[in-house]
Amino acid sequence: MTSLVFLKIAVYFLLVLAVTKPLGLYMRRVFSGERTYLDPVLGPVERLVYRLGGVEARKEQEWKAYASSLLVFSVLGVFGVYAVERLQHLLPLNPDRLPAVPPALAWNTAISFVTNTNWQAYAGEATMSHLTQMAALALQNFLSAATGIAIAVAVIRGIARAESKTIGNFWVDLTRSTLWVLLPLSLVAAVALMSRGVVQSFSASVKVTTLDGATQTVPLGPVASQEAIKELGTNGGGFFNANSSHPYENPTPATNLLEMLLIFAIPAGLTYTLGSMTGKTRHGWAVFGAMSLLFLVGAGVTAWAETRGNPIHHAAGVDAAAGNMEGKEVRFGPGDTALFATVTTAASCGAVNGMHDSFTPLGGLVPLVNMQLGEVIFGGVGAGLYGVFVFVVLSVFIAGLMVGRTPEYLGKKIEGAEVKLAMLAVLVLTFCILVGTATAVTTKDGLSSLANAGPHGLSEALYAFTSATGNNGSAFAGLNANTTFYNVLLGLSMFFGRFLMIVPILGMAGSLAAKKRQAESAGTFPVDGPLFTLLLAGVILVVGALTFFPVLSLGPVVEHLLMAAGRTF
Repeated sequence: MTSLVFLKIAVYFLLVLAVTKPLGLYMRRVFSGERTYLDPVLGPVERLVYRLGGVEARKEQEWKAYASSLLVFSVLGVFGVYAVERLQHLLPLNPDRLPAVPPALAWNTAISFVTNTNWQAYAGEATMSHLTQMAALALQNFLSAATGIAIAVAVIRGIARAESKTIGNFWVDLTRSTLWVLLPLSLVAAVALMSRGVVQSFSASVKVTTLDGATQTVPLGPVASQEAIKELGTNGGGFFNANSSHPYENPTPATNLLEMLLIFAIPAGLTYTLGSMTGKTRHGWAVFGAMSLLFLVGAGVTAWAETRGNPIHHAAGVDAAAGNMEGKEVRFGPGDTALFATVTTAASCGAVNGMHDSFTPLGGLVPLVNMQLGEVIFGGVGAGLYGVFVFVVLSVFIAGLMVGRTPEYLGKKIEGAEVKLAMLAVLVLTFCILVGTATAVTTKDGLSSLANAGPHGLSEALYAFTSATGNNGSAFAGLNANTTFYNVLLGLSMFFGRFLMIVPILGMAGSLAAKKRQAESAGTFPVDGPLFTLLLAGVILVVGALTFFPVLSLGPVVEHLLMAAGRTF
């Protein structure tokens, strides 16, 4: 069984590799203003958007103006989503007559979807009307993903340009990300998902009589359209409470594979866009290689742990060949669920096709580590690229120190300002995760929501703040997050984890754009070969290990050791 799972991992990775270059080239053409096949259709729509919004498309922005536009747009988005949630009982397309969303939950959900986190402390089919799902949540699935792509493109321009004061126009990048990238790909994906059985309907829930005579409510709704952008935009918010383990969202192994491919498609393609727009294609592949190395190791460890199963069950006579089936759909099994979990946490997506709380300790450790590394193992749409940019700068800086030269990155000197901004981005992630977790496990309100004691309870709280701060959205299902305490605190973690990282990263891009480019010499550290790939992967691991190893030791690591000794929590 393990061999088959590893074969599936290899096939999936080859599919990701196959779409990386064509999608990366397409995005380069879109954001470089080159002509595409969609221009005759989308060009007039784009010009209409600029006219209605008063956007001067040819006027570029400095990084501070770019960041300001982003922040204003996002804050307005939070208010808009919150208003729709609170007023949904008065609005149309509410066939099940659902009431208004409570204030604390509405606040948490609004921030969640605007920050591309899609953390859900509610059952979607019993909380959100069709209008809220489409006009608020699905809309933000597009806009938050487009925002991430826009930032990544701005960072690439900062790297590619020299002696420039500007890094692009946020409103143009946002519009082109939505119209040229997300909408057409989502349309194709939604049709493909519908063809495989994913539901798409505006009907109210249907009551049916089961075979044993009981009455069951079957919820319906516009699922396929939200499912497509949920995965493609690495959003992760499920239409149903069970997310991608629900048969209406993810009915077959074929849809499971397609959804995983959608999650990695744009993040992988952006690595080629980086190489193409900077004129250093091999550098883009080197970044792709570092991400791939970390992903394949993580997927292998998770698959091994979940297919191996729980030794306590084996001692009790349970068949070890089945692996760890707790919290998993039979149609996927431990192997496909382990791969999906690795993909979704490596890519800041948050969609799940199994309950991570039921994973073995080592199986649950990998998703935690994926997020704590900054979700730069391909990462979210745009977020993965601009996140790994931080580690690229740190890697080049460390390499410069090792050889006694001023660090250079693609012909530009890396100086104190860039390194300080990079470390600020790293510290924001660390602070929100560790301080939030410490608050949760030392207060009555925080502890009251944990379903387990001991190290597994710590892992539940740690996972929640890691997921929120990293804008992932997945959860250890044992945590009851729908309380005022968690709704407020996790909302703050999502907001700070998104925007307090983006601002210094845009500052780094603006600083690099203004620098002069110098000719490479024999002493320049190459950033386009296997050595750089290994260095980059090593720096990502070392920074993560130094930061989070103590708390991981108290959580999943010690739980694994105790499980081997026959103890559970």
